Amino acid sequence: MCGRYVSPEEAEIERFWHIGRHNSNPFARHFNVSPTSIIPILRLDRSTGEIELVNARWGLIPTWWKEPKPPRTTHNARSEEAATKPMWKDPLAKSRCLIPALGWYEWKQFERTDPATGEIIKAKQPHFFHLSDQQLFAFAGLMAMWKPANDDEWQASCAILTRGAVGPAADVHDRMPVVLSRDSESAWLDPNITDPAQVIAAALGNGVTAIEHHPVGPRVNVASNDDEDLVRKVSE
Repeated sequence: MCGRYVSPEEAEIERFWHIGRHNSNPFARHFNVSPTSIIPILRLDRSTGEIELVNARWGLIPTWWKEPKPPRTTHNARSEEAATKPMWKDPLAKSRCLIPALGWYEWKQFERTDPATGEIIKAKQPHFFHLSDQQLFAFAGLMAMWKPANDDEWQASCAILTRGAVGPAADVHDRMPVVLSRDSESAWLDPNITDPAQVIAAALGNGVTAIEHHPVGPRVNVASNDDEDLVRKVSE
């Protein structure tokens, strides 16, 4: 799964993906993005064929959703079921996006001895995952547009596609987000590719798995903490 990640600032995204500046109130870098946050995503503008930067809610709300409150826990879409589940099926086939990131967090469960009682207790150590060169990358994202009742404005929302963990990430957790290679981003956004099985196979086959990670401090556990110190390496 992916429940917290580091989002680049808007200027970094524009430089990395060669997008012209368009926002007078640019999105800042965030070191502890949590579900339901408004995040920057990249989608294909079908009228121009160029990618554009927009903001979306992290937690997908399908177009057909009728309830007044958004669905819960829709920030991750499992690749094993995305092609068949109603929540994900249409976005996977017709509305994919890129979710820019600098890294993400996972928690490794372990046992330790309570120094006060001598009791063996379970604890979790957060780890920060990133590329070896600390470069930006994109999660494979699914997107949907939703219009609440009695509201004329359409709202964008998204989810991160996940997979079983492979490579170094499997040392910490059994799931990981699908990290797209730069070469596979255009195919992921290609509206002419609509077969769900083909889309999933391409994303997994071209996913980046050479991920580095290191332990970080417990301040990341609190969603309101949001500063560069969160990604600093600490002792296990």
